[in-house]
Amino acid sequence: MKAAVVTRFGGPEVIELVELPTPQPGPGQVLIKVLAARVNRLDHHIRQGDVASGIPLPHILGMDAVGEIAELGAGVPRLALGDRVIAMPGYPSSPDEQDVRPVTRASSYTLLGLHRPGTYAQYMVAPEKWVIADTSGLPPEQAVALPTPLLTAIRAVETVGEVKAGDRVLVHAGASGTGCMAIQVAKVLGARVAATVRCAAAARVAAQVGADRVIDTSDEDVIDAIRRWTRGRGVDVAIDCLGGPDFARMVEAVRPLGIVVLDGLMAGATATLDLKRIINEQKQIRGTLMADIEDLKAWMPRVRSGRIKPVVDTVLPLSEAAQAHALMAENRTKGGVVLLPWSH
Repeated sequence: MKAAVVTRFGGPEVIELVELPTPQPGPGQVLIKVLAARVNRLDHHIRQGDVASGIPLPHILGMDAVGEIAELGAGVPRLALGDRVIAMPGYPSSPDEQDVRPVTRASSYTLLGLHRPGTYAQYMVAPEKWVIADTSGLPPEQAVALPTPLLTAIRAVETVGEVKAGDRVLVHAGASGTGCMAIQVAKVLGARVAATVRCAAAARVAAQVGADRVIDTSDEDVIDAIRRWTRGRGVDVAIDCLGGPDFARMVEAVRPLGIVVLDGLMAGATATLDLKRIINEQKQIRGTLMADIEDLKAWMPRVRSGRIKPVVDTVLPLSEAAQAHALMAENRTKGGVVLLPWSH
């Protein structure tokens, strides 16, 4: 099979298209013919060697995949050849931790493309337990933009952020993959949503997915904008996938007793906070990772009905994986970047 692999750590040029043996499914596993794979920001950091420099090379990147069942291992009664499926980006490797929830708290939790071979390939193997039927009704290049962003948004907004109808929610980086999904999840739950962006093109994306108020931070102060939007009250919940120095602004934007949810560190892992104000105003800062497989199943009807829509910017053949990473590294996309393993 063809696969895009990292042969050494570095820039996008270290990704090469190679021929590898097609993996074989073991008991309880399925072989998936990968129809589309999504490029995630984490893939970029893994490629650079920022996450785990001890990964054996060559290594297949990629967390998200949509495909069809090509072969069944022994003891797989639930799926049939040809079924369209979505693979979970991560799952526990230990049999004793298959029912841990949230699944990301399992000590043996592993991510595709990091701890095990990823999705930038024509075929992949996954445990039958950790794939779901693709009931989205979308073409593969659209459906593959769902798993990681939607799982992250569901947990950040619904579970950890406790967003409910009537809330005012601020989504930082509203045109990012997780930002677009967070806006839509909050809207489905009945909230009003403000989103930050940094350019006019990103503003259009955030507005298209439902943001009620778009704040372009290149020419508008986010705190002033939120004060006007909420009439001085502050938002009930802020969802931040960036972290870094601006995280303090998200904390400032929420009302007393409000919630700030951190679900990513794209802008860095350090921030300076006014702890006295956090205590006096009783603000809550919560961290989160991805939701569980049951959550993805529960939200799929909203995808099929069109209430949740993936945002895809660029679709490329697998042979152009290096170009896909270059686009992401240079922040030249507004939405998902997708690779097609069977396209030329």
